[in-house]
Amino acid sequence: MTVPVPNSTAVPWARPEPEPELERSPCLVGIIPIVYYSVLLGLGLPVNILTAVALSRLATRTKKSSYWYLLALTTSDILTQIFIIFVGFILQTAILARAVPSAFIHTVNVLEFTANHASTWVTVLLTVDRYVALCHPLRYRAVSYPRRTRKIIAAVFAVALATGIPFYWWLDMWRDADPPTALDTALKWLHCVTIYFLPCSIFLATNSVIIRKLNRRRRVGGGKTTALLLAVTTVFVVLWAPRTVVMMCHLYVASVRRDWRVHLALDIANMVAMLNTSLNFFLYCFVSQTFRRTVGEVLRGQPRQDTRRGSGHFPPPALKPLKLLGSTAL
Repeated sequence: MTVPVPNSTAVPWARPEPEPELERSPCLVGIIPIVYYSVLLGLGLPVNILTAVALSRLATRTKKSSYWYLLALTTSDILTQIFIIFVGFILQTAILARAVPSAFIHTVNVLEFTANHASTWVTVLLTVDRYVALCHPLRYRAVSYPRRTRKIIAAVFAVALATGIPFYWWLDMWRDADPPTALDTALKWLHCVTIYFLPCSIFLATNSVIIRKLNRRRRVGGGKTTALLLAVTTVFVVLWAPRTVVMMCHLYVASVRRDWRVHLALDIANMVAMLNTSLNFFLYCFVSQTFRRTVGEVLRGQPRQDTRRGSGHFPPPALKPLKLLGSTAL
């Protein structure tokens, strides 16, 4: 026999039992992310600023589009470190403990995704630029010049902002315990396609063509540029893969709040992905002697060298013989 539960409308003093609060998954990494992001920001931000200064000198001296794309990539990495690492992880999560107005959180979301999308698609521009330079050298000389390159970069940043605006309604994965809504599913798929699936497809297609072209020609001149391009794109693909996998798991398997394994995986995936913002400086130094020399000039405080013919180590750009057009290197 079932005992009837008193109705609060019939018995004024009877109150319904409160629903138990959903149990949150524990944070197993503790303060490790805060320490990690603090060190990453403290080391990565000065390194990226140094990289930006060196690349701005090289872009002004050589008039090469590749340096302008690398400078734009470094700028987007700086914005990523400011908006995602500092504002998102350190300030909002650690210092303020998310006790901030919702409008502020949503605005920061837009800035975070804008910087993220800009970094990814500037890398795509660099890949396409190298593809045209190596596979269509005559056309590259006609279409690639600094003013046009700067316009393309500005357009990419504008598109990145436009694609970041829908993420104003991005749902906080750390608090999401309910099944994903249609909007949540659409935004997560838009994020994964924009930041990973589509760029990686372009990287795979263009890099494959570049490698086959160089192997067919059997040239050594484009080796350093190709090595740098492959290193930048490979590091991006590897470091952003865990976050994309966790995003899909959160969407279709279990939420971060309810499953500690997804919680732990997202913490680690975020830390791995943000490492990508601080590695390019070391890749440039490893591959390019010109970049290392310019960084040394910046650190020693040497003034900019004159770009007129016969002065400094960087003569003005001139038309090269046809056999050298495909080996444009950093």
